[in-house]
Amino acid sequence: MKRVIWASILLAMAAIIMPLMFLRENVNGEDLLEELSPSGQAESNSPEPSETSAKQHYERIPDKDIKFSVSENGEAREVTMADYLPYALAAEMPANFSEEALKAQAVAARTYILYCTLHENPKHPQADICTEAGCCLAYADESKLRGSWGKNFDSNIEIIRKAVTETDGQVMVYDELPILASFHSSSAGKTESGSELWGNVPYLVSVNSPETEKDVPNFVTTVEVSIDNFRETVLSYKTDAVFSENAAEWVKDTELDESGRVRSIIIGGVKLSGSEMRKLFSLRSTAFMLEFKDNIFLFTVTGYGHGLGMSQYGANVMAKNGFNYQEILEHYYPQTKLC
Repeated sequence: MKRVIWASILLAMAAIIMPLMFLRENVNGEDLLEELSPSGQAESNSPEPSETSAKQHYERIPDKDIKFSVSENGEAREVTMADYLPYALAAEMPANFSEEALKAQAVAARTYILYCTLHENPKHPQADICTEAGCCLAYADESKLRGSWGKNFDSNIEIIRKAVTETDGQVMVYDELPILASFHSSSAGKTESGSELWGNVPYLVSVNSPETEKDVPNFVTTVEVSIDNFRETVLSYKTDAVFSENAAEWVKDTELDESGRVRSIIIGGVKLSGSEMRKLFSLRSTAFMLEFKDNIFLFTVTGYGHGLGMSQYGANVMAKNGFNYQEILEHYYPQTKLC
């Protein structure tokens, strides 16, 4: 039984379609606390659309009055947003990011949690969310943060708490309900459109994102794959692929989507999606180029994450350029309103 305290819930008979949570592909490939790099659901599975059980209406209430359940190590516990959100924010975005970017992330994380309270996750039906970054939101308790931040703990946690308290209770809504507030670490010029993964979602569309290699560590990465490894990896997934003796002929017809990410690619005569290639070869994003040179298959990858919703590094660049958190959220989640 969900136990979220809402200020007002108006029940009606009509069901509405909302995308079900959530992305999370694999467990996050980087240690946020060590790398000081946003988590951004970078390795999360793409959500599937789902339905809410009834028409509802969300009205803003304080974080201290919002309760939800969390699964940690298989055990569920009840928490308040006021107690929980600072430690989720600290795990998802570095404390040295700009204040307005941290506020934007706080709103996105709060919204995401409330979305989850309306959509049961079959991976943990006993709780609304879990602490696994590869499934729900990342979370770092005080002991982990003290170990990571050391003598900077007090100043850093004050910065994090400030971002939470100054956005207290604020949630992004569409059609009067909290949105699926997906976010990721960094994009290659544009964010991804939700329609590329599971259909049209009005507030998850491709928008420009300003971060560059000057702003993002490891913005461009490479992955080298030997001929034999490349062939065997593809065959392990596509058994009908056919590989000639000339490896230079194996890769053909790369199709890009609106954001510049790989939508599909022909390998060994069979079509694979960009997301399938990302998983098969452990790429940081689907914004990649694939070349065959010097008897090696070379992936050149830009950005990190699924690309949906807010880019965390993009939000930080926008904040440094004078945009406030409301403007950042409006940019990355068009057609939503801040409640």
